[in-house]
Amino acid sequence: MGRLKGKIALVTGAARGIGAAIAAAFVNEGASVYVTDIDVVRGGAEASRLGGAAAFLPLDVREETHWRQAVDRVLARSGRLDVLVNNAGITGFETGFVPHDPEHASLAEWRRVHATNLDGVFLGCREAIRAMRATGSGSIINISSRSGVVGIPAAAAYASSKAAVRNHTKSVALYCAEQGLRVRCNAIHPAAVLTPMWEPMLGSGLEREANMAVFVKDTPLRRFGRPEEVAAIAVLLASDEATYMTGSELHIDGGILAGSAASPGGRAGT
Repeated sequence: MGRLKGKIALVTGAARGIGAAIAAAFVNEGASVYVTDIDVVRGGAEASRLGGAAAFLPLDVREETHWRQAVDRVLARSGRLDVLVNNAGITGFETGFVPHDPEHASLAEWRRVHATNLDGVFLGCREAIRAMRATGSGSIINISSRSGVVGIPAAAAYASSKAAVRNHTKSVALYCAEQGLRVRCNAIHPAAVLTPMWEPMLGSGLEREANMAVFVKDTPLRRFGRPEEVAAIAVLLASDEATYMTGSELHIDGGILAGSAASPGGRAGT
């Protein structure tokens, strides 16, 4: 504990899932955390649960004015911003199945996913750089996805948006270095992490167990990841232990990108 002592952090999409786990881990490591989300009720409850080291700010990451107001409030209350986690994201399937393949996806759905997943990250990075100029240092952590590294035929908009986040992370890292700022920008690429985002695709009862098995059948570790496992990586990137890391990609995917040869119980070379 204490790896983030004294740091001021803002986490988007922190009302539940990976964002909530990151906010909790940051508080446990000594940071003061601004929990932000479009869901005011859940976001406020999560901030209250974390105690006095956390405060809730409403934030729709798609809106430029929301970002400016949120960061200005952080600066007014805390004097600086040390860490930003761009976590807020959507799959496009939150309210049920909608075509998201390259042939049938509508332009409106394509833009809706990118507005949150990509525009939100762009705006967050831009505001964080503005805020971090005052101290000349900071850590921006973008939550991308394994889907940003490989193609996902049934979720083309999601995959495209996360691939763009992956690349924008590198652009931000290089820009900050060119500016002489000690502002680092890195990306985390989770694969199947069991969060509420998955619920519409998992179902319930026996169907749920079968669907869960299908979704992880190609994962060498044969299980979903846990939000706390992603949060542990975020703590590292936010800490002073990672001050020589920028423009980097950290994959937390159960071994998927290592290849397809792993098979529990199988023999090596078969």
